[in-house]
Amino acid sequence: MIETDYLVVGAGAAGLSFTDAVLTHSDATVTVVDRRHAPGGHWVDAYPFVRLHQPSAFYGVASVPLGKDAVERAGLDAGFYEMAGADELRAYYLEVLHRHFLPTGRVRFLPCTDYAGAEGTHRLVSRLTGEAREVRVRRKLVDTTYLEGSIPATGAPPFEVAPGVRLVPAGGVTRIAGSARRFCVIGAGKTALDTCVWLLNQGVAPTAIRWIKPREGWWLNRRYHQPHALLPDFYAGAGLQMQAMAEATSIDDLFGRLEADGFFLRVDRSVPATMLHGAIASESEVELLRRIADVVRLGRVQRIERDRIVLDDGEVPTDEGTVHVHCAAEGLRRPPLRPIYEPGRVTVQPCYWGFASFQFALLGVVECLVGSDEERNSLCRPIRYWDRPADYLAAYLALLAGDRARAKVPAVAEWAKDCRLNPLGGLGQHRDHPLVVATRERIKQVGPAAVANAAKLLAATR
Repeated sequence: MIETDYLVVGAGAAGLSFTDAVLTHSDATVTVVDRRHAPGGHWVDAYPFVRLHQPSAFYGVASVPLGKDAVERAGLDAGFYEMAGADELRAYYLEVLHRHFLPTGRVRFLPCTDYAGAEGTHRLVSRLTGEAREVRVRRKLVDTTYLEGSIPATGAPPFEVAPGVRLVPAGGVTRIAGSARRFCVIGAGKTALDTCVWLLNQGVAPTAIRWIKPREGWWLNRRYHQPHALLPDFYAGAGLQMQAMAEATSIDDLFGRLEADGFFLRVDRSVPATMLHGAIASESEVELLRRIADVVRLGRVQRIERDRIVLDDGEVPTDEGTVHVHCAAEGLRRPPLRPIYEPGRVTVQPCYWGFASFQFALLGVVECLVGSDEERNSLCRPIRYWDRPADYLAAYLALLAGDRARAKVPAVAEWAKDCRLNPLGGLGQHRDHPLVVATRERIKQVGPAAVANAAKLLAATR
């Protein structure tokens, strides 16, 4: 029998950020279990050329900085702060676990282990030996898997594939056997974007890439999501959003205004964007992607045969010289919402727009510093992950409401102000910057109208 205060299921960004908060703000013990062999969650399985789409400064656990806050000097992201890649992230989470968590004597890590609990009982099963162990949880189970999506590296493609078809997941393009005459990238999200950018950067001609995009997507401009010396631009982006929310006559008009401001980006400006997953891209990346002219917009792939690809609304030819790249996994799940805090349980879900690591740490801090589940839930109300433009408004309004509520709890507000993961935590150092002064005045003038009009626009979509 294992005894622990918290049983955290999942050793990815959510589970380790929550654990870090518990270690910092309580004397509790934590047992962390994961089906993988190492900490890091989906980063353990990710394609080798993946990177964070936000600066490293905003990611990881609150107590251990990630990266060196270096500014890129070359490439598509020159002038922006560094973004860790898969190898660095895996090494980072190993360091967090072995150099910071385990030496406390309050953390136990069980890799290659499945959680097989039922209502009122907690049971762990080793994937290596099949051994089952019961766990007595004194405080709470922390479930970070409720929203866990799938990734191409570990999930089967959501379409049929005939024998003989050359199909690889995103990371498979780095180790294909033999060259390819063409690459067909399937998917419209961040994995597909990264794959197309990587291929182009490796010298693959734009004419040798076909991109199957079921939907056109909105991307957040990396220029407005930078820390440290570039934080005034981040704050200016907040001002642009509030101004647009105050003046927009519809959600389409809102996004049109923010695209004109450069806050949101589209690869193809002639196609209405119906997808928004909150991913960040640079203007240089988007310009590079615009070189791909063979873009297929016939819905989702149903099956790939040796000589054709069948989609929802038609078909296109293919051949044995084409490598098909599967990037179509469900990255963000959207199950029914449930309270984040319940007796004996924490179900990790987003509670406002963007910056996952800060939110995950926040949930742990609120668990430790706030007295009851009722009050905790009033500070961290769950929202569904964003998928369409209207979801952005719902998430942004949740951000504003949550910030107002948490500002009334001194211990939580003080933590947020000083937390390195808080994107605007360091804004006080730039309080006299002209852009910050102007943006502060803009938000003061349009803030109430922005909130009221955003709620009105959102209600019109329901």
